[in-house]
Amino acid sequence: MSKKDHNKGTALITGASSGIGATYANRLAQRGYDLLLIARDLPRLEAMAEHLEQTYGVKVEILRADLTNKVDLLKVEHRLRSDPAIGLLINNAGMAMKGTLAEADLETVDTLIQLNVVALTRLSSAAADNFVSAGRGAIINLASVVALAPEMFNAVYSASKAYVLSLTQTLQGEIGKLGVQVQAVLPGVTRTEIWERSGVDESLLPPEMIMEVGEMVDASLAGFDQGELITIPSLPDAADWQALVSARANMGPNLSHKRAAQRYK
Repeated sequence: MSKKDHNKGTALITGASSGIGATYANRLAQRGYDLLLIARDLPRLEAMAEHLEQTYGVKVEILRADLTNKVDLLKVEHRLRSDPAIGLLINNAGMAMKGTLAEADLETVDTLIQLNVVALTRLSSAAADNFVSAGRGAIINLASVVALAPEMFNAVYSASKAYVLSLTQTLQGEIGKLGVQVQAVLPGVTRTEIWERSGVDESLLPPEMIMEVGEMVDASLAGFDQGELITIPSLPDAADWQALVSARANMGPNLSHKRAAQRYK
């Protein structure tokens, strides 16, 4: 039975074949969105598309693309800039890695930065251009709590997620007043395939730290519905985030002066 009672437009989701991306696809199909699903795993995308169309009566298009490949990335970017039906971008595609920066395989580092930073930036830019022109739309960027606690995890991954947080905050200042909603989601440890792919043994993580993916996405969408710029699904008290924002604002007047601070003299 179709639950689609009105057309909400198309949501483009990257990294849509599993985990967080696949869960967003399911939840948004329930809400009546048509979908454009982007991932490398074509068989999974095909199976998802068939299931979501039959279950929710929405239109699901799939596009196999590797966003670390420039040709593939440009195809998705062009679609985002040119398709007026797209009203929501979920920048979910990403990868993690383990180990120290000194010991890292720099080819893996390059790939991580290309996916977590470069691709996300280009797609955010394309979506912003499209949505500002239309005076409507939304961009959801998947960051991580390690953006706030970089010592907890790998240096490159943590830095890439800090970039996503900063980019989203800046985007809000640029396009938030132009009819475009922006959200950064900062999950904690979430039970997805990213851990196995990055070589991290999930069984070594404290079970009380691991959130199921459905609960994480549902909380993130609740934050989206409430108009949150920053959503931290596991944070019990939003006042803790506001305290951090206030502390940063209090430093603002003293971040740039003609003279160095007295303690450096």
